[in-house]
Amino acid sequence: MDIDLYYQEKGNKEPLILLHGNGEDSSYFRHQMDDFSGRYRVIAVDTRGHGKSPRGTQPFTIEQFSRDLYHFMESLQISKAIILGFSDGANIAMKFAMKYPNRVKALILNGGNLNPKGVKTATQLPIEIGYKIAKQFASKSQNAKKKAELLGLMVNEPNITPAELSKIAVPTLVICGKRDMIKESHTKEIAKNIPNAKLSIIEGNHFIANKRYAAFNKEVENFLQTICEF
Repeated sequence: MDIDLYYQEKGNKEPLILLHGNGEDSSYFRHQMDDFSGRYRVIAVDTRGHGKSPRGTQPFTIEQFSRDLYHFMESLQISKAIILGFSDGANIAMKFAMKYPNRVKALILNGGNLNPKGVKTATQLPIEIGYKIAKQFASKSQNAKKKAELLGLMVNEPNITPAELSKIAVPTLVICGKRDMIKESHTKEIAKNIPNAKLSIIEGNHFIANKRYAAFNKEVENFLQTICEF
């Protein structure tokens, strides 16, 4: 691996890895770090090119981020973990679970999508416009180049088919807000195609883990209690 990923860690029991969304960093999960660290070894990672993790030289793709997660777990000698992903973090988690199924104990997928069409038009259209503008200036500005890469993730990725989700064989919670930027029908499609996945739709928008953390954490806790021994 060409870089070392920055991470925050709290607790010392079963590993629970937290993956933030596009343009975010590990601090997004401060409420989960506090609430779950008594029962888990909570590890919040800064994805490549986000937060305090360097960009490196490898491709800036969901596929690469899933490989980064594999090498990250290897470096910490974590053989298997519960993985909670938000937005692009959920997309990374899905890719990872399909690619490295024996490294995942359970999944919590918050606000993920299979492809860009899963995002509501009111959100996706400004992203696509911003991406086109940033691309035009990417060769002249490092800030524009970084913005183009970040927005490009939402314009060009992910590319996961519903059929691929059948490869996910671990307990899975699919959770989103009632006013999420991901289409509700799309979230339901994800839950439908992951064998035995549980679907939870709670009050709030895309950022329920941060803005509605008490309700979000309760749903996650209830789910984990069904699969974990304390």
